Amino acid sequence: MSADLATGARETARLVPAGGRPAPVRPDAAHLAPEAVPGWRALLEAHWRARLERVTELSLAYHDAEDARAGHAPGAAPARPLLRQAVVERRALAEIEAALTRVGQGWFGQCERCGGVIPAAHLNRTPQARYCQSCGTGAG
Repeated sequence: MSADLATGARETARLVPAGGRPAPVRPDAAHLAPEAVPGWRALLEAHWRARLERVTELSLAYHDAEDARAGHAPGAAPARPLLRQAVVERRALAEIEAALTRVGQGWFGQCERCGGVIPAAHLNRTPQARYCQSCGTGAG
């Protein structure tokens, strides 16, 4: 993500109304300005393509390992670890897809818990982030 998107990032504290999400707003953070959205979308789409490629590779490797195991091939790699890795990658892919949905709905960059702005530095590291660093640290 370019430096111009990361400049001017400022957290705003807003409370989430009871029983729902905050009203969609255009926070005054530069990284959430309408002109910045295409850059964030492009970054998320690049991450999505890379994850999809990884899921495909792992899925194919898993099926190859299963076929080799079923054929009793000597030295066949165990398939279970490949399956676990594929599941992890699929979950990550789903998180990126959810972030792309938030971009389209105007929620991208807003914490799902407190409604505050997720700082650009955090989004640069994890563009699919759902929570600000304060809420994310307390989660889980």
